[in-house]
Amino acid sequence: MNHEERKVAKIVEELTIYFFSVGASQIYSSIEREEGNATITVKANYDIRYREELENLDIYLNGPKNDGMEDVYWELAGSGNLGETSELLLVGMMVDEAEIRIGEDFVEVRMEKEAFR
Repeated sequence: MNHEERKVAKIVEELTIYFFSVGASQIYSSIEREEGNATITVKANYDIRYREELENLDIYLNGPKNDGMEDVYWELAGSGNLGETSELLLVGMMVDEAEIRIGEDFVEVRMEKEAFR
C-alpha cells in the first residue's frame, strides 16, 4: 500500500469513527479509483439528536485544502477523542471536495481526492 492509499484509508476510518459518535448502527463505505482521483463515499444512519452536529459537516469537510498539513499530519488522524471535530478538519484538508446529503434517517458524504498523482 502506498502513501496516498493509506491516506484514503485513513479518511474512511475517521469518518467511520465519526459516524459511530453520532449514533450510527449501519455504516457503508466505498472507494473508487479512476484517472488519478479517488471518490470516497460513506453512508450511515444516525441518532436524530445529532442532526444539528451533522449539519456542520460541510464546514469541516469543505474547509481550505492544505497540502503541507496533509503531508505532515495525516498519520495523526485517530489520535483524538471519538468524533472530535479536529479530526474532521484534518479530513477536510485532505479532500478536494465534499458533498454532504442529510436525510431523515441517513447521511451520505461523497468526497473527491486527487489521491494517485
